[in-house]
Amino acid sequence: MEEYGKILIIATPIFLVLIIIEKIYGIYKKDDTAPLIDSVSSISSGITNSVKDVLGLSLTFISYEWMVSKIAIYHLEANVLSYCIAFFVIDFYGYWSHRWAHQINLFWNKHAIHHSSEEFNLACALRQPIASLVNLFTFLLIPAALLGVPASVIAITLPLHLFLQFWYHTKHIKKMGVLEYILVTPSHHRVHHAINPEYLDKNHSQIFIFWDKLFGTFQAELEDVPPVFGITRPANTWNPIRINFQHLSLLIKDAWRAENWKDKLTIWFKPTGWRPENFDTKYPVNKIDNVFNFDKYGTQNSQKLIYWSVAQVLITLLFVTYLFDNIAKIGLPNIFIYGFFILITIYSYTELMDKSKYAIFWEGLRLVTAIAIIAYYGDWFGLNHAFSMSNYIIISYLSLSFLITVYFVTIDFKTPTNQIINS
Repeated sequence: MEEYGKILIIATPIFLVLIIIEKIYGIYKKDDTAPLIDSVSSISSGITNSVKDVLGLSLTFISYEWMVSKIAIYHLEANVLSYCIAFFVIDFYGYWSHRWAHQINLFWNKHAIHHSSEEFNLACALRQPIASLVNLFTFLLIPAALLGVPASVIAITLPLHLFLQFWYHTKHIKKMGVLEYILVTPSHHRVHHAINPEYLDKNHSQIFIFWDKLFGTFQAELEDVPPVFGITRPANTWNPIRINFQHLSLLIKDAWRAENWKDKLTIWFKPTGWRPENFDTKYPVNKIDNVFNFDKYGTQNSQKLIYWSVAQVLITLLFVTYLFDNIAKIGLPNIFIYGFFILITIYSYTELMDKSKYAIFWEGLRLVTAIAIIAYYGDWFGLNHAFSMSNYIIISYLSLSFLITVYFVTIDFKTPTNQIINS
């Protein structure tokens, strides 16, 4: 946990700088593909995923370490060869777990968040799940386990493999010549994120594109079919926590309402999007039928809301950095209390981004939680030892944040002037 947190402290500023560069380049080219409010939602999703992972909030039924101890026919050292094998096997693992996440109803719930942005930019690469609480697919790493690739090598290679998937989430890089035949490129991944019928559920590869060609899921980007991004059942919220459980919520409702036990039991493992017969008419849900004729979500916002949302996510990153940098010192169970505070924070300001009146409740809960923490411990998880004014600054910020939330809900959202589109 602690080691991964340290890695994220280094990686996060790099991601943010690249996101800013893409934003500036888009403005310069008069082709801005990264609305600020969409980017705030994406970065917030990345924060929730990072907190979940650093706090170890997931289960693995079969650990890789156990597999190595039971089935290895050879034992490799941690050298260049073992890292190359690990990377290749992880890419195979990534292809199939990714493909199944698209093709099976239950597994789509953990992946829908990644596709939920109706834009395509570097920030949306950070839309990662908190709903992935159980890892069922470790068995796909059996080839590495048979060769005795050390568990430490897998542990180091997994985040590296994930981070290398960041760069190709952009519309600004066109086709890349010979690399199109070897690696996953922005062109390939634009196809993957598109909801056009021609592109749906294609290009599941993560680093090497040949998996799609080998297993029949490859689709090139077509000159006459511009990709349209998002999910066919739009999320219609900036709140990443709610997006994480939207599909699961629908599955639970449909399973409960199903009239026969076969549908109740099989709905979870049917193809993604399957519903019992006539449910689309009896219990309709919002669905995009024409990808070239729908309104993107949340494109009209006041500048004040957009800039306040940016400020909120940046301040949240400071809170998260302190957690990751001091996780051992904060200790158990306090790290989970801190994690809960981060989740409330993100829930609160993304509800405000949705113009929800309930943002006042969530912001109030955040303020009360912080006051309770400081009153009980006399400190913000040890920060006061390094910075004596920290308690006052944190409470002052949260009080101001609550008042600003009240202002937005009671005044700004009811004022029709000063609306801008796509910031």
